[in-house]
Amino acid sequence: MIMASNPPPAGRMGEAHLAFVFLTRLPLPRLTDAAARAPVGLASWAFPLVGLAVGLAGALALWGAALAGLPPLVGALAALAVTVALTGALHEDGLGDVADGFGGGHTRERKLEIMRDSRVGSYGVLALLFSVAFRAGALAALLETGGPSAAGAALIAAMGMSRAAIPLTMVLLPPARPDGLGAAAGSPGALRLGVALALAGAASAVLLPAATLAPVFALALLAVLLTTGLARRQVGGHTGDVLGAVEQVAQATVLLTLSALAGA
Repeated sequence: MIMASNPPPAGRMGEAHLAFVFLTRLPLPRLTDAAARAPVGLASWAFPLVGLAVGLAGALALWGAALAGLPPLVGALAALAVTVALTGALHEDGLGDVADGFGGGHTRERKLEIMRDSRVGSYGVLALLFSVAFRAGALAALLETGGPSAAGAALIAAMGMSRAAIPLTMVLLPPARPDGLGAAAGSPGALRLGVALALAGAASAVLLPAATLAPVFALALLAVLLTTGLARRQVGGHTGDVLGAVEQVAQATVLLTLSALAGA
């Protein structure tokens, strides 16, 4: 088990390596012993970098679908499929578990028990369907209004911002249980959180029209606060599944906001 008392990875490159290994299924070199034993919260400043890389792969899929003459919705689904393949559906799995736990449990203990169950119930299935539908629909709308360049930029920015929401949640909420991924991850601390938010914000400022930044940042933050508030009421803190659910909510919020602004 990864414990917060273990030594940190060797330098910032080691932390970034840990972030990519933890959040993706890319065939990367093995972690050093120090990095493998470190709490992943130390690497959370680099989570937006992972999101930007995954988003770039999705954006390339958008371009490929457009060049092939595929309909916007098909291109959007292809892009999301690429991002899911790269991450091993890590965040989608968290969303499904949270929906099942929060929707099906009557006590805090029962909710946490359901969230650890590998089976997916009706709440989880519906949550995943809505997540994919909202994100694919927003991307398809952006493809229609701005083409693959605008849609790709939106996807990259959304992936970066949604990964920055993970360390923010780790700071806002305590672990919901004494064991498990949430407890083992540790806290990123104010400095690493600030770096994560700065990376996501700077990338978004480069990728997105200036007029969209304020509403996108505001609504993404509101979505994160509402989701973390729900998690606090339901289970008293965060788990690995809660972190995945926050990522999904933030990502969908950014894409829906951008599609609405583009349509207006």
